[in-house]
Amino acid sequence: MRKLTILGSTGSIGVSTLDVVSRHPDKYQVIALAANRNVELMLSQCQQFKPQMVVMVCEQAASQLLVKFEQHKIADIKVLSGKQALIEVSELQQVDTVMAAIVGASGMLPTLAAVEAGKRVLLANKEALVTSGQIFIDAMKKSNAVILPIDSEHNAIFQCLPQHGQQNVGTCQLASEGVSKILLTGSGGPFRTRAINTLDLVTPEEACAHPNWDMGQKISVDSATMMNKGLEFIEAKWLFNVDADDIQVVLHPQSTIHSMVQYKDGSVLAQMGNPDMRTPIAHALAYPERIEAGVEPLDFFKTASFEFQQPDFKRYPNLKLAIEACKSGQAACTALNAANEIAVAAFLDNKIKFTDIFSINKASVTQFVANTVETIEQVIALDSKVRKYAQSMIEGLATDSYTKEKE
Repeated sequence: MRKLTILGSTGSIGVSTLDVVSRHPDKYQVIALAANRNVELMLSQCQQFKPQMVVMVCEQAASQLLVKFEQHKIADIKVLSGKQALIEVSELQQVDTVMAAIVGASGMLPTLAAVEAGKRVLLANKEALVTSGQIFIDAMKKSNAVILPIDSEHNAIFQCLPQHGQQNVGTCQLASEGVSKILLTGSGGPFRTRAINTLDLVTPEEACAHPNWDMGQKISVDSATMMNKGLEFIEAKWLFNVDADDIQVVLHPQSTIHSMVQYKDGSVLAQMGNPDMRTPIAHALAYPERIEAGVEPLDFFKTASFEFQQPDFKRYPNLKLAIEACKSGQAACTALNAANEIAVAAFLDNKIKFTDIFSINKASVTQFVANTVETIEQVIALDSKVRKYAQSMIEGLATDSYTKEKE
């Protein structure tokens, strides 16, 4: 029986993970759950899965959860709060598997802690590798941790690799195993056919309305800008130990083929399925076995015809920026992720336009691309600098907008 810590249990990946776990009570035991502030959902999860420990990063939420526990006579679950507690439950000796599903850079340190502790890490936090890829790979090799990708695209690539490649994530030599290219698919988001000159009018509600996937707000906006695909591009470089030129982004609006691997003999292997994150979660939870995930299999007689397109970088400048950052080095990637998190939050808060996200990201990468990033301390320091820089840009844009309105 695998013993689990789930980081980000109240988010979409965490909820899907617990749904799969609930179908196999003989295979999985939840030891610890961690979330930010969703007290009601955490209470429900605790009542169902009875973990030994719970972390609420928000101290107020932790206090509220304790009150709920008293009301419902729950006395045998330890409640912790704060960011350090995330690291603590990631390193628990009795835990062998950690689902790393905290969105953004805030999930970086607890995910690294799980890797350094030699855990089996189910990686849904792409920002960990984006912000500090070599550091994670070096830690994995030192601790003998196992990293299994959860993003549907990377999980699909993983499934299409030779067995030796699957067993050596982060250090595989795919060219020697006959692989010539990784084909990273993306739907193109909700604005694939929208007039480019109207993108500055996009609202947060429109950007969060993904045509195929049910995701959180931040990831939905990243999908609309295709920054999500850009971050996945960088993550794929580290997971599969390839160069940027070995990865090609392919638009596939139906989201049925989740990604592909091209071989030297002309073969292309694709992983297909309905767009449901429980499939890659179940695959990683049970690997190398297979378990039921609660997902309906594809009905090929009802499946839409497949379309494939090249990405238009005029429509998706953030994707091009991410590919260039991948080629430029770690500082560019760290800066890109930090700036993007600040810019997306400002857009969702109606402080900037949709198209301003790219402007802030590009300026931030240009400003910090030459920085040295070789330790986790340097990653954290650069991340902080970039966030302050991006925030100052947002304040400047807001001031300019206010001045124009007055004029």
